[in-house]
Amino acid sequence: AFDKTIEKDNSLAVGFFQRGFVHLQLEMYEEALSDYHMAFSHLRKNPFIDYKQLGLRHILHAWEVLYSTAAAQCRLQQWQEARVTLEKAVVWRPEGRTAVLDLALARVQDHLFLEPMHVPLGEFFRPRKKEVEQLDSKNFLGKPKVISSIIPNDEYIGFEPLRPQKQVFYEPNADALR
Repeated sequence: AFDKTIEKDNSLAVGFFQRGFVHLQLEMYEEALSDYHMAFSHLRKNPFIDYKQLGLRHILHAWEVLYSTAAAQCRLQQWQEARVTLEKAVVWRPEGRTAVLDLALARVQDHLFLEPMHVPLGEFFRPRKKEVEQLDSKNFLGKPKVISSIIPNDEYIGFEPLRPQKQVFYEPNADALR
């Protein structure tokens, strides 16, 4: 399902983030690491992306993505890279709230695995009904109509309202009457 989601929107950072979590659960560590790197790059240097407007009640923070990246690196025995990634996460974490990352740095120093962050269980994309209704195609132009003049000598071409016809204006020639 995450593969199909990412195919439809390959800039969806939270899709890569969630797929990375699933890859970690399936012990596909290289794929998880790749997904976390993609998620971080799709944050486009923003500290977070709020997905509430799209129907997912979750805010994806850059430090969470980096923390999960370090968790994948720990599984791959890349302890030095995990430490560097966690130090980078400290920069992205809001001021005064680095206790989680300090604890994680201590665990990496002791070569202990980290549990990755993930979207809370039970949270799904649920777009608002109004947005889903707008997905139906609408024909704003209507059906095309061909309008031609019944006056054989009328050479007018253009787009403007119909002109009132005067009785004297139309005088059929002899060929038109035959």
